[in-house]
Amino acid sequence: MIRQFTTAIAHLTTTYLTVRTASVLSASGDTKMKATSEKLAKLRELMQSAATPEGTGISAYVVPSDDAHQSEYLCAHDERRAFITGFTGSAGTAVITNDNALLWTDARYYQQAENELDANWTLVKDGLPSTPSIGTWLGKNLPKGSAVGVDPRLFSFRAAKTIEKDLNASDCTLVGIEENLVDQVWGDDHPPCPSNTLITLNLNFAGETIAEKWERTREQMKQQNTNALIVSALDEVAWFLNMRGSDIAYNPVFFAFMIVTHEYIVLYIDSSKLPVNFEDHLQENGVKISICPYDSIGDGVRQITCDVNDKVWISPTSSLYLNCLVPKSARHQDITPIALFKAIKNDREIEGFVNSHIRDGVALCQYFAWLEAAVERGEAVDEISGADKLEGFRQTKDNYMGLSFTTISSSGPNGSVIHYHPAQETNRPINDQEVYLCDSGAQYLDGTTDVTRTFHFGTPTELQKETYTRVLKGQLTFGSTVFPTKTKGQVLDVLARKSLWDIGLDYGHGTGHGIGHFLNVHEGPMGVGFRPMPDDPGLQQNMFISNEPGFYLDGEFGIRIEDIVQIVPAQLNYNFSNRGALTFKTITMCPKQTKMVIKELLTENEVKLLNDYHKLVWDTLSPLLSDDPFTLEWLKKETNAI
Repeated sequence: MIRQFTTAIAHLTTTYLTVRTASVLSASGDTKMKATSEKLAKLRELMQSAATPEGTGISAYVVPSDDAHQSEYLCAHDERRAFITGFTGSAGTAVITNDNALLWTDARYYQQAENELDANWTLVKDGLPSTPSIGTWLGKNLPKGSAVGVDPRLFSFRAAKTIEKDLNASDCTLVGIEENLVDQVWGDDHPPCPSNTLITLNLNFAGETIAEKWERTREQMKQQNTNALIVSALDEVAWFLNMRGSDIAYNPVFFAFMIVTHEYIVLYIDSSKLPVNFEDHLQENGVKISICPYDSIGDGVRQITCDVNDKVWISPTSSLYLNCLVPKSARHQDITPIALFKAIKNDREIEGFVNSHIRDGVALCQYFAWLEAAVERGEAVDEISGADKLEGFRQTKDNYMGLSFTTISSSGPNGSVIHYHPAQETNRPINDQEVYLCDSGAQYLDGTTDVTRTFHFGTPTELQKETYTRVLKGQLTFGSTVFPTKTKGQVLDVLARKSLWDIGLDYGHGTGHGIGHFLNVHEGPMGVGFRPMPDDPGLQQNMFISNEPGFYLDGEFGIRIEDIVQIVPAQLNYNFSNRGALTFKTITMCPKQTKMVIKELLTENEVKLLNDYHKLVWDTLSPLLSDDPFTLEWLKKETNAI
């Protein structure tokens, strides 16, 4: 079986460069290539005349995936990298020189990038041992003395300094270009920046007033001898202010900056976005806040560097532009205290997380029960209609506000594209012949959900069953582990991978990410993965993270099982020398298909863990499905002990 499997994956490439060739492009690809050719030609013209200290133009231009707040997900206005490359994944960096156009992206997007990039572009597979960094590649491929341009508002200080260090080692320089060159290429077709009205979040959901958050923030500022804090991350602004927005799809955030001092708070925002009850909201939260225009944040930072005698706190993940406005001698660089406060949920947020996942679990069971029956009846269901049906079930639940990301409804080979999004041109039927992977989530006023389940509605192959079982073993092991307080997430990552590693398999994404409370579905500063997370404060009680190992066979199928887990105290005879013991409590409520499990591969403890989880799901959801006998019958079947 393993030999047959090895043959099946022999086509996988390990080289870090994938050069697109015109011969493999379809007619639509030829059209796309022409479009990117014109864009690249215009961009290269602008590079020659870009304003630099030497007045010689730039030899390369780097286009990140970020906006001015270093957001993971973007509004249409900020999708510059997607515009210039044609690659629509959420992570990647484009590098354009006079002779080359390259895209760095990680393993989640290798297949997608290969499908979307045209022959103008070379895919650089980030994360492989042989892959050079962007700065190293530029240093080796540009003449000495070359200038490399970036928009300083779109690069974090940390990312820019990493590239700059590599460039300086090759006698090249990094320069900030004030006017974004991609925007100039985009021209009149550039989508406008959204300006949607905000909503206030009731304290019944938020659990803490702005005044209370401010006091905790000031205490941390005192400890660091700082008199001002610059906040640029959108989810930090939204969480601190107990407000939510809709400027970025699926992410309830809004475009704003904030400066917090011991005496006052200033919000930099388009004032037309403020809700009519804004002043009442501030009064209920015990604060007064000054409002300044969004675009005046630079002036605000300059002002506080003149006003304060002590240091200014700013995160190295904020933009190069904002960091450089603060004199180096006055700069206290660290993740903001708000980032950590937000990650550790309060009692009301915890209650909301648990309740929203229960309601979400009902919707998931209704969908998967309906889907299995539809496939058995031979009804025509595809990835898009399936995703729409699931959304329809969620819309009926209390406090529903929308999806937390585009549903990854993926059948057969599409499941092997880790962050696949169904589209008309790729839409496949969901049937009893292929593996179906569904990664989905929702935004509720009291919590955010993110869950993945993998099903086969027919007869899975032995290969599919073995890889599913090994993914499940990793998930059960990780979800039941006990660890000392403030253990870095990277330390635990191997626990989820070991069963796959035992037969030489792996997956190309992290094992766990934080999740916001009616906020971004991906939240830092903690996480679990094979890459170091420089700002990880260590895992702590009442953080919520995902537990999502997987496996993907290119062009064949994908498997992922994902729960959201709460970090809770563990009861042990010993307590890591009073450091404190922690473990995980799963709050996602949805069965994991046991038909795909090879029981003989599970240990006795793993069987118990799976059966105990399914008993919990049954006990929690069955009372809520008393008026839905169809779904209740499906739930009973799927939660039977093995």
